[in-house]
Amino acid sequence: MATTGLQVWDKTVQTTNIWLDEIMDAIGPDRQFAWHVLGAVLRTLRDRLPIEIAVHLGAQLPLLVRGAYYEQWHVGGEHPTGRGMEEFLGRVAASLGDTRSVAPAEATAAVFATLARHVDPGQVAKVLSALPEGIRRPLRDATAL
Repeated sequence: MATTGLQVWDKTVQTTNIWLDEIMDAIGPDRQFAWHVLGAVLRTLRDRLPIEIAVHLGAQLPLLVRGAYYEQWHVGGEHPTGRGMEEFLGRVAASLGDTRSVAPAEATAAVFATLARHVDPGQVAKVLSALPEGIRRPLRDATAL
């Protein structure tokens, strides 16, 4: 492992790589694509959450992942109003754009499973409870360990 000379950076790079490895196990062996998927799903999730819960979740993410999570966030911006999983997955797909093909449901499940393994279970439960039932129900399966 390359070291930066700063323990905080070395730790976040190591932790982020663990997260990306887990996502790659589900979506295929392309680290750059896994990073793109992680950001797309996290930002879609963030935009669905009340600000307080979004911030509490962000505080539990590794420093590098936290940067991707907060990228392009406009606090007080318009929140999506769709209540179903199709709308959520459509936003993930739009965020992925013209990258390598992956089913948005598969990408979302991979990221949520990784979150469930590394984020405090109480925080994951709060995140899930803040989502509309149409989104919450499918994500519960992905977070079951």
